[in-house]
Amino acid sequence: MRSDDFAARRRAARELGVEHDELDPLFAEAVNVSSRGAKYWNIGSIPLIAPDVLGGIIADISDIAIVIAEDGKILSVLVNNVGRNLAAGKDWQGRDLREFLTSESVEKFDSQLDAFVTEGETSVPTELNHIDGAGLEAPVRYTLHSIGPEGAILMLGRDQAPVAEMQQQLVKAQMALEQDYEDQRRTETRFRVLMEQGRDAVVFVSASTGRISDVNTAAGALLGAPSHDLVGSAFAQEFESRRRGEFLASLTAKAADEHVSSVELTTRRSKRKLNITPRLFRAAGERMLMCRLEDAEDAEQASDELSENLSGLYQEGVDAIVFTDRDGVIRAANEAFLNLADVSHLTAIKGRALADYLVRGAVDTKVLIENASRSGQMRMFSTKLISEYGSQTSVEISATYLNDRAHPALVFVIRDTSRVEALRKPGVAVSDDGVRNVMELVGSATLKDIVSETTEVVEKMCIETAIELTRNNRVAAAEMLGLSRQSLYVKLRKYDLLSRDGD
Repeated sequence: MRSDDFAARRRAARELGVEHDELDPLFAEAVNVSSRGAKYWNIGSIPLIAPDVLGGIIADISDIAIVIAEDGKILSVLVNNVGRNLAAGKDWQGRDLREFLTSESVEKFDSQLDAFVTEGETSVPTELNHIDGAGLEAPVRYTLHSIGPEGAILMLGRDQAPVAEMQQQLVKAQMALEQDYEDQRRTETRFRVLMEQGRDAVVFVSASTGRISDVNTAAGALLGAPSHDLVGSAFAQEFESRRRGEFLASLTAKAADEHVSSVELTTRRSKRKLNITPRLFRAAGERMLMCRLEDAEDAEQASDELSENLSGLYQEGVDAIVFTDRDGVIRAANEAFLNLADVSHLTAIKGRALADYLVRGAVDTKVLIENASRSGQMRMFSTKLISEYGSQTSVEISATYLNDRAHPALVFVIRDTSRVEALRKPGVAVSDDGVRNVMELVGSATLKDIVSETTEVVEKMCIETAIELTRNNRVAAAEMLGLSRQSLYVKLRKYDLLSRDGD
């Protein structure tokens, strides 16, 4: 026998606790040799494994293998190359295993080790949490095995970090689901409260099936049935002489219209006429129709009442109201404007330009129309109104542009401010420095020089006033002052007024 084989057999005999002379009978008992020379295990027997092979097998079947003495001292450590989390365990040899366990794991380890050594209990898995100064922190599931008469114990461990990470992900996913569920419940509750407490009668209809998905109590009262009975039924069946396909096409077409429009229908149960205003939207990939129901008679009465009130305000209001087209030509005016302009009858001013009754004429109307057309409205424009007989009245004008019709119109509300003009703070104050400079010239300069300096102060004041009245519209300000745009910019630069935002 070769010396290396003899030494290997001596080591194997020592690990099995027998003399090397007794090794051959044991090996013969454990292995049967077939006619082809293959080796098989007998029941209850284990073939002899060479020590150099045993380490590789242990490394393959576990992430970490630790051989410890009965007192917990680490005799040997073998780490699987795949177990990167436990790579620091290679430096544990010769130290107490308890040094690399958390406090709660030390108690578990001592209890399990004492039971295994003293009582000889069958090894059951136990989970220990490793930690060391190198930053290692990993849970490992160990099984304990006795491997020799010297009391050596083999601990085979499986890294539980992937399992713990997966459990953590599952916990986070569960918490996210619970949070989403709570958010959904909260949103559902708010939706229900809004549906039931709102004054509008609302029905949600699927645009693909035409069936009611949700309806509030107010809508159920108009349709003549409890809301819970209407959910799931065809919306078209609630109205007389309506087919589902044509009905859905009609509602969808109305919902796609840019202008607010409604459909008048008669309910099948209560025989009431309703105005249905649909709105199309998409939720979770499904097209839905939100239909607002309104009793046609109530809507007509409300519309008539509003029209009467607006008509009364127009005829009897204290403020002058004038309707013009986009060019400023008067189409209608109330009695207050006729009194302000000293006009006997509406026919005398209908068809005339509003500019004829403003002190700055076309300049004022251009500023008003351009600003109202651009932003929809213009407020508090100060100017003076000229009557038929040439008298002037200080007024404030608010303009509104009505563009939601075939022929857009402008509405001017004109208020007489002549009585409170004296009490108002001037819009543009003359510079104290300018006045002081002019006063200091008296006695030290000729009258011609004083007049020239005064002219500059007045010119600056006029330019500031024009800029303020036109809301910094440089073109309109130039027209108001009778200057070219280039000349206006020269004067703005001269008086350091270019810091204002441009038009």
